Amino acid sequence: MQKPNYVWIIDDDKSIRWVLEKALQQAGITTESFESADRALSRLKIEQPDAIISDVRMPGTDGLTLLSLLQKDFPNLPVVIITAHSDLDSAVAAYQGGAFEYLPKPFDIDEAVAVTQRALAHTQEQQQATPTQNPPEVTKDIIGEAPAMQEVFRAIGRLSQSNITVLINGESGTGKELVAHALHTHSPRKEGQFIALNMAAIPRDLIESELFGHEKGAFTGAGGLRQGRFQQADGGTLFLDEIGDMPAETQTRLLRVLADGEFYRVGGHTPIKVDVRIIAATHQDLEQLVEENRFREDLFHRLNVIRIHLPKLAERREDIPRLAQHFLNSAAKELGVEPKLLTKEAEQYLANLRWPGNVRQLENTCRWITVMASGREVHVQDLPPELMERKDAQAPAGDWDKALRQWADQCLARGEHDILSEAVPTFERALIETALKHTAGRKRDAANLLGWGRNTLTRKLKELGMSEPDNEDSEASA
Repeated sequence: MQKPNYVWIIDDDKSIRWVLEKALQQAGITTESFESADRALSRLKIEQPDAIISDVRMPGTDGLTLLSLLQKDFPNLPVVIITAHSDLDSAVAAYQGGAFEYLPKPFDIDEAVAVTQRALAHTQEQQQATPTQNPPEVTKDIIGEAPAMQEVFRAIGRLSQSNITVLINGESGTGKELVAHALHTHSPRKEGQFIALNMAAIPRDLIESELFGHEKGAFTGAGGLRQGRFQQADGGTLFLDEIGDMPAETQTRLLRVLADGEFYRVGGHTPIKVDVRIIAATHQDLEQLVEENRFREDLFHRLNVIRIHLPKLAERREDIPRLAQHFLNSAAKELGVEPKLLTKEAEQYLANLRWPGNVRQLENTCRWITVMASGREVHVQDLPPELMERKDAQAPAGDWDKALRQWADQCLARGEHDILSEAVPTFERALIETALKHTAGRKRDAANLLGWGRNTLTRKLKELGMSEPDNEDSEASA
């Protein structure tokens, strides 16, 4: 039998202790109150609670000192800090001291209960954790079980013994450089250099110097001879990202290099031979750019030998939970903290979002969660506020069944109840409005379209607070 949750409340204000006791007891949580931190510390020698709620400013040992002592002797005991002095320094000091959460007075009592419940869940996680439950080590491999990503893996495998030129298509943030690096790593050139260059990030007047290098004095500021990226990648792979942004004159020089295998430095007169594999990438439609005379057609055909298309994150939703955990592990390792774990509801909520920024946006979201989420277990309410406010998790308008299912998933993931009371009236209102639109406001005809009697439609209009159609009286004369 599981023992009841046990929470200590430490505050010199009797009224605060009373309010918290009543609220937590109504939520089924056993409480014990202390008017000072010193009394609580003495009691800790005998027994230990599952969580502590503590004020900051109290006679004797203050809340932050208590927090420091608890972190030393009871590092897994979650402490919720409450204070009337809610300034930046207090908040920073609380979190840096290891507080599970920080609540400024006056706090919302429902929020205080919810935070306490999360703290108790954190304690249960710590008690139940076993070595086999720890997240896997961070891997540098590309993650993807979705069919679209399996096609990418197959392409990389087929090209593993080849030096052929590859063009990677995909929206920004889909991981084009990661795929290019995998193509290099699994190729005969893996011992050579992998050099990446983003065309969109280099000023136009410096692109040729960056690619091909320059001789001393070739232009103002050229103080010495400089090797370009082509020469640095000799024997290896040169990854040209956002190739669609390459200026026309540079396109011409690149075409010559691809055709002849040699180039001249800016200001140079001696040809330099190189053996470089080119992998190019773009989020743009190169065929459209060719039609608009913004990209050389002959260069396009040189680059477009093998094409790999990277799907949007929304097209590989089944990969989102695994990707998210990978990024949470990576962020935890980077920051030197314990990895967060997503609940099933949080995973489902994330999987239903549209992710316009693709994998890069998901990675940044996981960094935010690692820093900002209070417990080890991440619930839907712990996700970034902007994700909670978005309405973009719906399916395309034409696929109403899928959109309805995803809407229901989101509501339930947020802990909402009685969702039919919201869904059914909205559904009926939409059908009634559409039927009346098709019948120019004639209720009898609209009722027939809906499969109702005219009286049923009239009753529904009143129940839903919808105005009577203007053409109601014209039905009799018709």
